[in-house]
Amino acid sequence: MAKIPGVDSFVGGVLAVLQAQTEALAALPGAVQSLSAAVKNLADATAGAKDTIQTLNRLATRIEGIVEELEEPLKALAPGMTRMAAVLDDPVVSTVPETLAQVQRDILPVLRTLADTNDRVAFIAGSTERIMAFVDETGRTIAGIPGAALLARRKPAVPKPAVADS
Repeated sequence: MAKIPGVDSFVGGVLAVLQAQTEALAALPGAVQSLSAAVKNLADATAGAKDTIQTLNRLATRIEGIVEELEEPLKALAPGMTRMAAVLDDPVVSTVPETLAQVQRDILPVLRTLADTNDRVAFIAGSTERIMAFVDETGRTIAGIPGAALLARRKPAVPKPAVADS
């Protein structure tokens, strides 16, 4: 066959375009199927996002109610918290654990001893009462002895001081 200059290249170009178009048309069902799957996935993702947004809206509403309920009490606590922060910033607060340990070490044993002392003093007081009762009873018994009154008037002999020789 004879070749016509310029027509062959034109026909070849048209044939190439027709062949590319035919291949594109052949690939079109697969592309449409992929596009349909992508659109379905996008619809599912959109539905999931819609559910998530609704859940977030409910959560935000609940949080807003809680914040409104707590806002005033928290504002009322603010001055006290500020004062407490100033107290806690004081260097003396850092010595509290050491001071408590020292109280446990030094003062609590003394307090326990004082508690024991109360029991001991009560015991001594009871013993003293028994001794005094015994002394009173002995005094009455001695007073009942004939001539005991003479012994009571008698002055005890006072020893004379020794004179030093010079």
